[in-house]
Amino acid sequence: MTQNAERNAGTGGEPVTEDEEELRKRALSAYLAQDLGGPARDILGFLDLAVEQARELKLDELVPDFESTSQAADALNRLLSRLIEEGLGEGHTDGDGLGGELSAKLRHDLRTPLNAIIGYSEMIAEELADLPQEAPKIEALRSDVAVIRAEAGVLLERIDAIVDFSFAEAGTLPATSESAAHTAEDVAHSLAAMANGEGGKATRQVGRILVVDDIASNRSLLSRRLTRDGHTVLLATSGAEALDCLAAVDMDVILLDVLMPDMNGIEVLAKLKANPDWARIPVIMISGLTEMDAVIRCIGAGADDYLAKPFNHVLLQARIKACLERKRWADRERQYQRRIEAEKERADALLHAILPGQVVARLNGGETVIADRFDSVSILFADLVGFTPVAAQTSPVELVQRLDRIFGEFDRLAAHHGVEKIKTIGDAYMAAAGVPEPSSDHAERTVALGQAMLGAVEHADPEDRPFEIRIGIHTGPVVAGLLGQYRFVYDVWGETVNIASRLEAHGLPGHIQLSQATLDALSQGGSKVPPVTPRGQVALKGIGGIEAYLLQA
Repeated sequence: MTQNAERNAGTGGEPVTEDEEELRKRALSAYLAQDLGGPARDILGFLDLAVEQARELKLDELVPDFESTSQAADALNRLLSRLIEEGLGEGHTDGDGLGGELSAKLRHDLRTPLNAIIGYSEMIAEELADLPQEAPKIEALRSDVAVIRAEAGVLLERIDAIVDFSFAEAGTLPATSESAAHTAEDVAHSLAAMANGEGGKATRQVGRILVVDDIASNRSLLSRRLTRDGHTVLLATSGAEALDCLAAVDMDVILLDVLMPDMNGIEVLAKLKANPDWARIPVIMISGLTEMDAVIRCIGAGADDYLAKPFNHVLLQARIKACLERKRWADRERQYQRRIEAEKERADALLHAILPGQVVARLNGGETVIADRFDSVSILFADLVGFTPVAAQTSPVELVQRLDRIFGEFDRLAAHHGVEKIKTIGDAYMAAAGVPEPSSDHAERTVALGQAMLGAVEHADPEDRPFEIRIGIHTGPVVAGLLGQYRFVYDVWGETVNIASRLEAHGLPGHIQLSQATLDALSQGGSKVPPVTPRGQVALKGIGGIEAYLLQA
């Protein structure tokens, strides 16, 4: 047990295990890297940016000073890395004076590059002060140099805390560093509790893992390890074999070696991400390459993670667990998306069944008010003759079934002839051609629909006493638009609609009654005008006399 563990146990607190003490040290080191190494890395980053700007501005006389500042920043970062990596090791505070001598030396070593950074940055700032004030790029460079100077000054003021912090045991830190130590201890305790299963039972993530590696020993070791963890493991010796395997089996995670003959891992990764079915599978690249460039290339190509060989098994477990969790969430998201798409398709299908396709497209395009005027449209009204007495003697179910067969056939014929069904009104059927998309042959199509409807009634209504229908058609201008908020209706209005309705009402069963306007539209369209029987002036209620014609069968 370490001195810290003994001290905690002796004060009545919970004994600290060796593992937790090691976790505390690592957490303290990480805190040091974040809190102190960060500013040092920032100095390097701003220096790189400043050198680029100086060269762009052709300030060649400043480049040597910037390079000297960069060398000092490199030295500072190396020293801080030594503190982070070695400062928390055992043996530096054993009471023989060595810790004090080493910390004094480090204080001196840290001040040297920091003073150099501050000195050079002040010299550069003086040079920049003589340049034109209004140049935006010059001002940006001055700002970056000021940041470099300020960050170095902060670190210089904190040298004592930095060195004491790195060599102190918990409980012996200066007051300025006590909060950091407490933070590290809290993190270490939480990590240890998670490892021991405290604070909630952890669920074990298992899945199907594809290992792609051309070296047999690597495949064997990974397979043994992963199988012991409960995973189902498939092995592939090459990129081509891996692609064949994926075509046959759905995998949860892929462990992909970078260095392989024929097709290297990055090439395989590109093929995976180009395939929509495979792109969602998390990929962990494994390789002996530890250069940052290799890691960056793999992550940039779409890899989810990168592990250098030889890798720590505990780390591999953690990375695989994280990838499996991401895959589970990605699968759930995909299921939700499919469900949403299916619901959207159903909604679109229902909307298309209610409204014309062009109107649906305009609604989806964001239009909220749809209203148009059409100069020439043909309107058809059809009505079942003798419907009221038949309805009184027929059961509701049978009556609805008969209407559904008849109007369903009318719908099919309207779609076939390119005529838009507008609505049914009781036992009446209304359709229009030339809306919502204008057409030159709207009269011809409407008359053709009427003729087809006359012949379809007997077929659609095979009863002992089938219905007869009257049809009226008129041509002229209308206004058309969409009404309603909850139950949309695409409708047409105007005198043309009223005349077509009256022509149907004053027609004869089994016949189509046309107006002069419809006959004129038929002849203007260039089609052969069907034979008609003139009826002379027909008095229409609310409209007056109008020339009407019966279309001959």
